[in-house]
Amino acid sequence: MGPLSGVMVSLPGDFGKGRSGRDRSGQDRPGQDRPGLTRGLRASNGRLATVCCGKTRYAPWLFHPMLNKQGINVMAKMTIAPATPADYRRLAEKRLPRFLFDYIDGGSGTEQTLAANCRDFDRILLRQRVMRNVDNVETAADLLGRSASMPLMLAPVGMAGMFARRGEALAASAARKAGIPFTLSTVGICPLAELNGPGKEPVWFQLYMLRDRSAVESLLASARESGCDTLLFTVDLAVPGMRHRDTRSGMVGAKPLPMALAKAWQLGTRPRWVVDVGLRGKPHTIGNLSHLVPDPTDLNAYKQWIESQFDPTVTWDDIAWLRSLWPGKLVIKGVLEPEDAEAAVAAGADGVIVSNHGGRQLDSVASSISKLPEVLRAVQGRAQVFLDGGVRSGQDVVKAVALGADGVLMGRPWVWALAGAGEAGLSDLLETLRREMQVAMALMGVSRLDELHPDLLEARPA
Repeated sequence: MGPLSGVMVSLPGDFGKGRSGRDRSGQDRPGQDRPGLTRGLRASNGRLATVCCGKTRYAPWLFHPMLNKQGINVMAKMTIAPATPADYRRLAEKRLPRFLFDYIDGGSGTEQTLAANCRDFDRILLRQRVMRNVDNVETAADLLGRSASMPLMLAPVGMAGMFARRGEALAASAARKAGIPFTLSTVGICPLAELNGPGKEPVWFQLYMLRDRSAVESLLASARESGCDTLLFTVDLAVPGMRHRDTRSGMVGAKPLPMALAKAWQLGTRPRWVVDVGLRGKPHTIGNLSHLVPDPTDLNAYKQWIESQFDPTVTWDDIAWLRSLWPGKLVIKGVLEPEDAEAAVAAGADGVIVSNHGGRQLDSVASSISKLPEVLRAVQGRAQVFLDGGVRSGQDVVKAVALGADGVLMGRPWVWALAGAGEAGLSDLLETLRREMQVAMALMGVSRLDELHPDLLEARPA
């Protein structure tokens, strides 16, 4: 006897005819005729039910989003296994305390730039080319002298160890297995020593300029000693952006008692996170600055430390100083304008990342993908150019490379995957992105990245 034994339906028929239930918002509705797929199935309290022998029997293995308002099957909303960043985002939202989910998911201001990063990718279309030999599509790329399986890097994300137990270590492991670089944030939970080690491909390290220059020198020395050979220096955080979601969720800014109550309630609704990350994921310190930074679980204190230490007086002269201290590859992250790209190259940068900080800093600036061509023209091949912001699929990677980028960085999606499904989920997502690249390239008639060019793109009609 299987789980469906005893359930009888007929096709076609009336869907829930004459029976009361709840609409999709959970509100009671009177009995009504609803044309649809089966007789005896109706939506009730977010689940599908069968009406058999006059009794309502719920089927918890199905759920209401399969049916739209007309009773039409909507399988795309029934997630058996996550496949895309959007799927992992939904999982992360279910598993993270609200203040942490809003921290990674949100942007600054009214989030116009956050939306534009993705929207402007959607305005670029791929051209399909047929009858080409695409028997062996290769996605391998050279990223600052490192061979990678595809032109993708995991971007630095602060406090990633709060989204999954020892999150940065898990992400670095998944990246190594996928054959791509992982970048550790200055304000990551896990220290460099936990990620690098004998026999491991070293991670890249991201740095903010601190007022305490001796701390900067100490961080650089630690990075070198751990084996890091690539430094990403972020230049677009002279002051933190206005991130209103963090205020609404009670993460920062509220009075102590209301904030404590809000967080307690949010943590109470996520017991799995409390046990797996909150308890088993300790220590929750900023690994590489644990002697300087307060406990990041006290997010007001953490924010105050950032605001006191991040240096708004930094100029290109400081980049020249940094270049003199760092013997490895130096990449400047956070450039949108061609003049700044030229200045970065003049200061000795080996790479430039076109980025608006994922829409988390200055709201209403242009999307990263829209600024990429200008920066490429300014750099003129003197340094590698990468794109950060809005990448949600292998097709997006292909679009950026076709425009001329040497590769892309991806931030939120890898955190969503890690928070929602652990290291295995992130590994699956990375393989999906690589496969999406292969399929897109094959259907565009190209077999290698150097065959991608702007002529294989077109603008979406207005």
